[in-house]
Amino acid sequence: MKAPERYYDFQKDISGCGIFGVIHKKKGLINGEVPIKAMACMHDRGNGLGGGFAAYGIYPDRADLYAFHLMCDNQAGLDAAEEVLKQYFTIHASEPIPTRRVLSVKNPPVVWRFFLKPLKDRPQDMKEVLDEKDYVVSVVMKINSGVPGAFVFSSGKNMGAFKGVGFPEDMADFFRLEEYDAYIWTGHNRFPTNTPGWWGGAHPFTLLDWSIVHNGEISSYGINRRFLCEHNYICTLMTDTEVVAYLLDLLIRKHGLSKEMAAKVFAPPFWDEIARMPEEDRELYTTLRAVYGPALLNGPFAILVADNTGLMGLNDRIKLRPLLVAEKDDMVFMSSEESAVRLVCPELDSVWMPKAGEPVIVNLEA
Repeated sequence: MKAPERYYDFQKDISGCGIFGVIHKKKGLINGEVPIKAMACMHDRGNGLGGGFAAYGIYPDRADLYAFHLMCDNQAGLDAAEEVLKQYFTIHASEPIPTRRVLSVKNPPVVWRFFLKPLKDRPQDMKEVLDEKDYVVSVVMKINSGVPGAFVFSSGKNMGAFKGVGFPEDMADFFRLEEYDAYIWTGHNRFPTNTPGWWGGAHPFTLLDWSIVHNGEISSYGINRRFLCEHNYICTLMTDTEVVAYLLDLLIRKHGLSKEMAAKVFAPPFWDEIARMPEEDRELYTTLRAVYGPALLNGPFAILVADNTGLMGLNDRIKLRPLLVAEKDDMVFMSSEESAVRLVCPELDSVWMPKAGEPVIVNLEA
């Protein structure tokens, strides 16, 4: 599972990657076979160096607990991470994530899940952390940066990420995802560009309930990472997409921006377009770029963002990566390719390609 020590020497490959998402707006449950088949249809968009899924609504009996998914080099790493968790949480359940042996999955790490509730009497170093979610984020950062050979790769409520080195169908087989039902699924097939393929660097990237899958390249990673460091987010997974998950948490949860406004930060119009806008819009975009310039995502990208309220798709400002949206009754699909959607839902009510920089946001109904 270990990342290469000299990961910055990694040689760039041609970009590929495939993404897929599906949401049932009324929280109807969708079996894991749906995203598995869709991702397998886009097999050639990856090269076997990363695949993964995120699923929402999979732990209804423990929906009030934080579900921490951990990957560890060995039992010692898991034990060390558990000792940290005991300092900050009440552990309601601790168990291995169900897996099966898959010949194509070589040397998998130890994968484990904990169902947790923050301690009422907080440790001294957390006394001043008033917000519960800030508390959880702090512990995630503490483990990922301070416990050798252990990573928290999912930390939300009633959701989980499942990922690793392999094609998506390999990861689905390994994690037995056909046994899960969820009302939101996202999937990813990785073709690494600037960073190595390793278990922690596979997509989705998550924090709390946020999960992100991405096709493309975040060339603004350096400035995004420095901006996040100023707000106590620590990037440890050596992949450019990690910054998007943390930026979502910062902009939406901590700073109170809407998803629409966060999308305007990520993919704003160019300055010459802003100059031609009506005064109100010109002031808005000028202010956003002045305040959140380091959060702008530069480079080609198509991303899918999920949380416990819905699913969002977004392209870069000039649409250098494909993204398709389709509807069928109460379900909405988002994908790199129409063929993947048609495979799992041949008859669709509508199909379209979103415009560059314009988010498609689908919210769950109450």
